Amino acid sequence: MQNTELSVGNVTVPVNGSQLSTHYLAAGEGSPIVLLHGLGDSAYSWQWVIEPLALKHRVYAVSFPGFGRSAKPQASYSPDFFTAFTDAFLDVMGIDTTALVGNSLGGLIAFRVAMRKPERINALGLVSSAGLGSEVSLVLRLLTLPVVGKMVTAWNKTAIGAYQWAMLTTVLLFAHPTRAPRVWSYGLKKMARMPGYLEATVASAKQIGSVKGQREQQIILDELEALKIPTAVLWGEKDRVVPLQHAHAAFSRIPNGRMIVFEECGHLPHIEAANQFVRAVDTLVN
Repeated sequence: MQNTELSVGNVTVPVNGSQLSTHYLAAGEGSPIVLLHGLGDSAYSWQWVIEPLALKHRVYAVSFPGFGRSAKPQASYSPDFFTAFTDAFLDVMGIDTTALVGNSLGGLIAFRVAMRKPERINALGLVSSAGLGSEVSLVLRLLTLPVVGKMVTAWNKTAIGAYQWAMLTTVLLFAHPTRAPRVWSYGLKKMARMPGYLEATVASAKQIGSVKGQREQQIILDELEALKIPTAVLWGEKDRVVPLQHAHAAFSRIPNGRMIVFEECGHLPHIEAANQFVRAVDTLVN
């Protein structure tokens, strides 16, 4: 029987001349699946789907630099930075070809990796992905304002501020906030007090968007037609961060694509609709 027990690892990843301590989760054996989280989150956001996916695959969930237990360097935290990091992580882990599934920011990075090195990505999952339209939550747009960014990085490091950060994020990301696992919310509170985490979150938000919405140079819609691999657009019906219309716009442009919408679900279907999400990814990669 396949061993699906979750393991925790740490590896050094070279990016732009720096050696970055990188935290990841892994389980299973077989063809690999690599999971990329969204803005302000970590590898642990995938913990509800890793072991079921590991029944057939070797599954990795990695925390980007700036997030979770990974290093939080002085860096641009731009899409280029995260793309270079993901390439390097695959190299360090000895992953020649893989399915790549990304949520939100991670979806944008997954797409960029697939376009940059199409020979190493055999399937692509865009989960409530960034980069598919200008519209985005007002909360994220406000986060890009200098005054707001400074207030967030200062206040949310306090005990009360960290609690408020976790509560606001939960309301924003879940269609039904009462479904948010306590361990996930606790992880957000803990991260908020980690040096460098909030700075990385604000910096990443500014690289992708502005007060007007997602930046035009990060919109990848016109590039989707070039995808030649199986691609799934996976979206929560009640996503408050990026609207469902982005999923339809993306699906209409992908030659070998499918779209699955999770009912009564928000921005994190891999948590709020974990069982359905696992079935969707299994269909994509098998």
